[in-house]
Amino acid sequence: MKAIITDLDRTLLRTDKTVSEYTCTILKKCHERGIVLMAATARPERAILSYRNQIGFDAITTLNGARVILPHSIIENGILPSSAASIVKKVIRIPDLVLALETGKGVFSNIPIPEENATVFSEFASLPTGNIIYKLLVSSKKININKDTDTNKNINVYKETNIYREVKEALTRDTYMTVAEGKLIQIMSTASTKWNGIRTMLEAMGMKQDDAIYFGDDNDDIESIKNCGVGVAVSNAIDEVLDAADFRTESNDMDGVARYIEENLL
Repeated sequence: MKAIITDLDRTLLRTDKTVSEYTCTILKKCHERGIVLMAATARPERAILSYRNQIGFDAITTLNGARVILPHSIIENGILPSSAASIVKKVIRIPDLVLALETGKGVFSNIPIPEENATVFSEFASLPTGNIIYKLLVSSKKININKDTDTNKNINVYKETNIYREVKEALTRDTYMTVAEGKLIQIMSTASTKWNGIRTMLEAMGMKQDDAIYFGDDNDDIESIKNCGVGVAVSNAIDEVLDAADFRTESNDMDGVARYIEENLL
């Protein structure tokens, strides 16, 4: 493999959001051998800077492909303002809704989100203007995450609920939705997928998809797991990812990504 590409949360990162010394050592050896390191994450750039500096990723797909950070350029794939406005107008009526917009100038939400330093738009009668909209984030005040404690796997608590159906019906032709960590509905442009971001990164590095190995755990990783030369699921991945993967490795808390790399690539 010429390139290693990995999801971050619940894949490369441990549950406490740290990267172990062992994982850092293995990834450093990859760099020393000329293997390109890339990440593909749902997180915004501001939330992954420490990992970027710690590991030294050569390129990163952030916000599920809405913003792709290359060595010498940045590619953005935002939601059309008209599409975002149409969706917000419909979903804002859902009882107990938590709605946030990830934009080029930060997060705007209908309730305070201190950890994101969000600007509160109580009714979303209008959208923030002059900002690229990367994604819409929808959750419920009444639904907490369900987790299989034996496997550390997240369970999709929305799948059969009204909120899931109502959000899905509100989508426009140029948007799609996924559920992250079993609890957060993400709405993005159809041009904004991890796989599109990964293809952009590989092309920028002069590589083909067969040159890359991909590690993941959640819904947003399935396409990349299937399309890269090798797809590996950590053992705490959801069943759909485990079924799609070529191989399985140990869980994120057991440094599964680094262990697979050491045993099979170095």
